[in-house]
Amino acid sequence: MPKFYARRRLSILAAFTGLIASVGLFNGPTASAALPTPVSAATARTYLASLTVATENRTGYNRDLFPTWITISGTCNTREYILKRDGSNVVTDSACAATSGSWYSPYDGATWTAASDLDIDHLVPLAEAWDSGASAWTTAQRQAFANDVTRPQLLAVTDNVNQSKGDQDPATWMPSVTSYRCTYVRAWVQVKYYYDLSVDSAEKSALTNYLSAC
Repeated sequence: MPKFYARRRLSILAAFTGLIASVGLFNGPTASAALPTPVSAATARTYLASLTVATENRTGYNRDLFPTWITISGTCNTREYILKRDGSNVVTDSACAATSGSWYSPYDGATWTAASDLDIDHLVPLAEAWDSGASAWTTAQRQAFANDVTRPQLLAVTDNVNQSKGDQDPATWMPSVTSYRCTYVRAWVQVKYYYDLSVDSAEKSALTNYLSAC
């Protein structure tokens, strides 16, 4: 069992209870919120220092081992919830699909008015999570990770930018908008720390360098 469950005394039931509770804070068809504010750079540096450094192992990975998207509230699934949260003046139909709105992608600075132009990025990619500890989790734990709207882990971004990022970590990919990089690495470290995921040596070096400039 991942150590983060023992460290924080979280059960799967508690994790989902928290998820549903967070959804209850969202009301109406529009939202101006975005990625939950990550921990400070100082806290991220402390977290990073405590992470296990280990070689990554992709053996056995399959995206289907991380079920997405789950129903969050009513007819809204995780993708639809994040599109509402991250957009401006978002209007949805009875199935919770966004029919209009505006979305700013902080990775590349683009603004979109069609939901189809956006992907929901797993800031720490699912394959990266698998490589660094999630292979030992249960399917329910991986589902909680893949649909985590409480931590700074899910974000609406330009679809082809997300596809270009793929499963890369900060050693090989960073947002082209340099002013967003500090937010990105703070969020990355927070998620890895919360879920007790390891980092590889190149990843830790890159994170250390980026955080030193925050």
